[in-house]
Amino acid sequence: MEHLDKHELEQFWQKVQDALINEQIDQFRAEFLEIHPYDQAKIFEEQPEEIRFLIYTYLSPEEIAEVLEQVDEDLVGEFITEMNPTFAAQALAEMATDDAVDILNDLDKNKVASYLSLMKKESAEEIKALLHYEEKTAGSIMTTEFVVVQTDQTVKQAMRHLRKEAPEAETIYYIYVIDQSKQLVGVISLRDLIIAEGDWIISDVMSDRIVSVQVGENQEDIAQMMRDYDFLALPVVDFQNHLLGIITVDDIMDVMEEEASDDYSKLAGVSDMDRADDNAFASASKRLPWLVILLFLGLFTASIIGRFEATLDQVAILAIFIPLIAGMAGNTGTQALAVAVRGIATGEIEKQGKWNIVKREAITGLITGVSCGVLITIIVYVWQGALFLGLLVGISIMATLFVATIAGALVPMLMHRFKIDPAVASGPFITTINDIISVLIYFGLATAFMNLLL
Repeated sequence: MEHLDKHELEQFWQKVQDALINEQIDQFRAEFLEIHPYDQAKIFEEQPEEIRFLIYTYLSPEEIAEVLEQVDEDLVGEFITEMNPTFAAQALAEMATDDAVDILNDLDKNKVASYLSLMKKESAEEIKALLHYEEKTAGSIMTTEFVVVQTDQTVKQAMRHLRKEAPEAETIYYIYVIDQSKQLVGVISLRDLIIAEGDWIISDVMSDRIVSVQVGENQEDIAQMMRDYDFLALPVVDFQNHLLGIITVDDIMDVMEEEASDDYSKLAGVSDMDRADDNAFASASKRLPWLVILLFLGLFTASIIGRFEATLDQVAILAIFIPLIAGMAGNTGTQALAVAVRGIATGEIEKQGKWNIVKREAITGLITGVSCGVLITIIVYVWQGALFLGLLVGISIMATLFVATIAGALVPMLMHRFKIDPAVASGPFITTINDIISVLIYFGLATAFMNLLL
């Protein structure tokens, strides 16, 4: 299948659109089905409703299913619900089971029940088996379309079985081996199966050193495992080691994108990433909870500054350096936070050790603090002609950057320790906490050495 860039897609669609509108079905199908399903999906997403209805008419449920598997997950539910229910049910049945489950999980339960009732019993049962698993677990992202062989089969028998099952399987690069009680006991690669002699027994050519995951395991941990082992697929088992399904690399790529978007939204202080089609009220409802929390933290910061009113009255020039010190604390804290959250997500922190990371960040904070402290001391002295004021601001910057860097690294680690998503230690949150720390350090030092400033 041919892949097209954006400009080529536009040219292609102009050529095909006439055939679609003029009901030249054979020409439309010949052109549209020639290109890659991803390109089909990008074209499909851009069409108005009346054009999409024509496409539903001209393509079979199986062909639409291949397109929908490539459609943006935020749009696919809308497309499914606008179709004729019977046609939609047939399309869902033609999809990879895990993809169909992902779509149905986002739909109203009554609609899900309706689609399942319109499917063939076998397809409906496969989908129902996955729907009850908790979201973001191995069970929710696995597929049941895989190839298994028995330990006592010959290679020739296994190859015959593989040829029969391959058209329906999501991947055939790994063939999993089960025993008489349907427990997972081994795996054989397609390459090893092809080069083996036909009369060899599967148990003699399989590898029994197999890595599997439990059905309830978190999808983020599974993504980490597949990255570490460079697997194309990973078997999913229950507590008795019965093979339930497999997770393929394309599923993990979707998981990584989902987790990255989720972490980014939390780092931005948003409970759930805004969608382009969200209205203003929906966007505000997602952002407001964090903003309210930060509002009260900001009021707490203001109340701390209020307690040092007497200090400000005596040395009013101190006020002009508050944004500088607070801003520097927020910036360095956010940098350390990003390093810590990434380290937790990739597993680097477990390899290097939490305290080694904290120690490294503390030294980094000390170096950057001393450097910025000396620089700002010189600048303030030249600008204001006040040595002690320069020293006060410089020492405050040094102490603030040191403490803020440690806080930025330590807070997400503590949250991770208590099973809280470290990404919720978001940029705005850590910035506000460091504002409080910086104000306490700055005015604490100013109050303590007031006689040198007057």
